[in-house]
Amino acid sequence: MNITPRKLNTFLLVKLPSAWLCGVRVKKIDETTCSVSVKHRWINQNPFNSMFWAVQGMAAELTTGALVTGYIRNSGKKISMLVATNNATFTKKATGRISFVCTDGYLVKDAIEKAIETGEGQTVWMKSVGTNKEGIEVSVFNFEWTIKVKSN
Repeated sequence: MNITPRKLNTFLLVKLPSAWLCGVRVKKIDETTCSVSVKHRWINQNPFNSMFWAVQGMAAELTTGALVTGYIRNSGKKISMLVATNNATFTKKATGRISFVCTDGYLVKDAIEKAIETGEGQTVWMKSVGTNKEGIEVSVFNFEWTIKVKSN
C-alpha cells in the first residue's frame, strides 16, 4: 500500500481542514489496519467536557476510508466509494487521547476484487474501535461502504 500517514495527514490539512484543526491524525496504515489518534481539546469538546461525537466520527471514518482508498488505488481501476450507513455506540466519556483502530482491510480487498470481477456494486461493513490511553473502549463506529467500478 503506497498510502502513508504523512500523505493522509497532508490530505487532511488541504482537503478536510476541520478534521485537521480538531487534531485528527493518522498514526499507522498497512494492508489490514489503520489507526488514527485525536486528543480532547477545547476546539473539539462538547458542553460536557468530553470529545464531541462528530470528532470521534471523523477519526473513526478516516480509519475505514483510508483502507478503502488504499485498495482502490492499488487496484488501478476507477472505483467510487461512499458511506451508505453508519452507526455508533458510546460507552465512556472521551477525554485525553483517543485512538481509533480499524482492522478490516481484508474485507475491503475482497469487496473490491469482487466488484472488479462481477462489475456489480459491493457493500462492506467496517468497524472502528475508539479507546482511551488506558485501553478502555469509549466508542465503536460501524460504516457501510458502497464500492462500485465506474464505467468508462
